[in-house]
Amino acid sequence: MRFAAGAGLVVAAGVVWSVQGVLIAEIEQAGSWAVLFWRSLGMLPVLLLWIGPARAWSSVRAMGWPGVAGGLGLVFAFGGAITALQSTTVANAVLLFSASPFLAAVFGRIVLGERVAPLTWGAIALAIAGILIMVGGIGQIGGATAFGTAAALLSAAGFAAFTVALRWGHVTDTVPAVLLGGVFSTLAGAVGAAVAGQTLAVPPHDSAIAAAMGAVTLTGGMFLYTLGSRVVPAAQATLLSLVEVLLAPIWAWAFLSETLSPNTALGGAVLFIAVALNAALGLKQPQTAAS
Repeated sequence: MRFAAGAGLVVAAGVVWSVQGVLIAEIEQAGSWAVLFWRSLGMLPVLLLWIGPARAWSSVRAMGWPGVAGGLGLVFAFGGAITALQSTTVANAVLLFSASPFLAAVFGRIVLGERVAPLTWGAIALAIAGILIMVGGIGQIGGATAFGTAAALLSAAGFAAFTVALRWGHVTDTVPAVLLGGVFSTLAGAVGAAVAGQTLAVPPHDSAIAAAMGAVTLTGGMFLYTLGSRVVPAAQATLLSLVEVLLAPIWAWAFLSETLSPNTALGGAVLFIAVALNAALGLKQPQTAAS
């Protein structure tokens, strides 16, 4: 698989993920732990069918510790994202997820020894600038906004760790890492709900939306991302997936009547330049790998 094909798959994953903020906003009563539980549970049947129930355990064992590390990273990525989207606006949450490329570059350098090209660092700097523009527009940050900010940044760190873990393992089949992430996240949702005093017996409307997100948008995006990330370095993969950040505020404006503030629009424009710069760099220096 060439870089262009892998990059296309990663971008497609971002497009699929971009609708999740709108879907989470339709959940009426379920708390963040219950949403994490039902959404993660919805992933499992699809992933098991994809891998094959008979070979699921052997596939997970074949990934080894990189699979475990990737699965744990997804717990923080999923849980932090849900909490952030329920604690602040969709636009603000997804813009804060843009810290992921910077963190992936750092993790990739430490764990994999992946060198980050100067232009990629420039693209990451532009993404960070978009975050700062957005945060500067919030005004006095406090309460739920501060909590949502912390959750979004934790989600970014978890997704960066997952991306690095996929490349750390040097295995062809990386979907088992997503399966482990689904299992770990389901358990985390159940334990977290018990500790927080939340119930998992939420209205059918809420559990159905959460499970459908897991089965369709989340799992579909993860399939695309894990395939594409085989040939795209960690920092570049997370940058390309930021197409989610570009589209999510538009869906929120179109379907949730959220206001697109000048700061959100300007931050989004800066992020678009960062993604385009990153894509241009990757296409200029294509990489190949076995498909």
